[in-house]
Formats: sequence, structure tokens, C-alpha cells
Amino acid sequence: MNFVELIMYTGIFVFAATGALKARTHQMDIFGGTVIAFATAYGGGTIRDLLIGVRPVNWVNDYLALALVASAVVIVSFFKTNKARFRRTIFFTDAIGLGMFTAAGIEKSILYHVNDVYSVIMGVITSTFGGLVADLLCGEVPDLLKRSELYATASAIGGIIYILLKKYGMEHDLSLFICVCMVVGIRIFSKRKRVRLPEV
Repeated sequence: MNFVELIMYTGIFVFAATGALKARTHQMDIFGGTVIAFATAYGGGTIRDLLIGVRPVNWVNDYLALALVASAVVIVSFFKTNKARFRRTIFFTDAIGLGMFTAAGIEKSILYHVNDVYSVIMGVITSTFGGLVADLLCGEVPDLLKRSELYATASAIGGIIYILLKKYGMEHDLSLFICVCMVVGIRIFSKRKRVRLPEV
């Protein structure tokens, strides 16, 4: 397993856990939690693959990824905590997943000969649209569309930095690692400092 695959599978587990935690806020049973976890983990990657013409889409025939989603749901179902810690857990797992899926989405797009600008866009879609799909299934206005701390913007900034590092010849795995750290760092910083984009 190479570094990109490690990032991808870790991101799947983390986003699946985020989806399962979200399902708990809606008092879903374990089946409902699995559906939301699946949508959160796979929604963005599926949309990306459909847009760039990957067949079959990323999760078809991937038993390891499916097992990671199922294990995340089981672990979350046994994980009980108070509301404040629960909200912090969702935030941090989501921030980590955001960084990992940004990097994985860009790498997958480059592999299929998508240019740099659209690779960054595909990275943003990969990292954010799973949460959008999960929010719609939960009957919520997607967090992605609300005015809040930097989310998709954090993904885009990290993606741009990754492309620039590649162009300047930085070692591949180190560039990926920096991309993930930048996205997570910007997301956490914007939350703590309440950094937001201006209203329309």
C-alpha cells in the first residue's frame, strides 16, 4: 500500500466515523448510521469519479473500504461521550477527513490527466460533497452552503499549495503530507478564530 492509498483509506475511515456521529445526532439506528457513514465517506469521491470518467467508481469491488466504513460505524456505536466532547470529536474527525480527501482527490484526478486547476476543484469536491450528500439525507441545509468558518476554502488553499509544491519539485509524499496538514490547520484555525468569508 503506497502513501496515497494510506491517506485515502484513512480518510474513508475518518469520514465514515464523522457520518456515523452525525447520524447519532438524528437518533438513527445502526442501519441509518451505516447509510449516512457510507454517503459521507463515498459521496465526494463518487461525484468526482463520475465527472472525470472513472469506471467503475472508486468504491466498487473495494472490500477494504467497505470494511472500514462498517468498522467505523461499530466503533462509534460503542463510543459514548458528553455533548461538548461529542461536538469536538465530530469537528476534529471531519477536519482530518477534509485534509486527507483533498489530497487523495487531487492525486486521483492528476492520475486521470485532469489539469492542475481542475484537479484542485476535484479535490474540493472529493473532500466536501460527501458531507453535502449526508446533510441532504439528514434533511439539513448542507454545512457546505452555510456561512461558517473556512471549509471548502481550506480544502482549496491546501490543494493549491500541494500543486505549487509539486511544481517546485518537492518530494511527492512530503507534498501530500503538507497538503493534509495545511487543510487541517486552516480548518482548525478558522474555527478557533472565527474566520469567515464575507456574505454575498
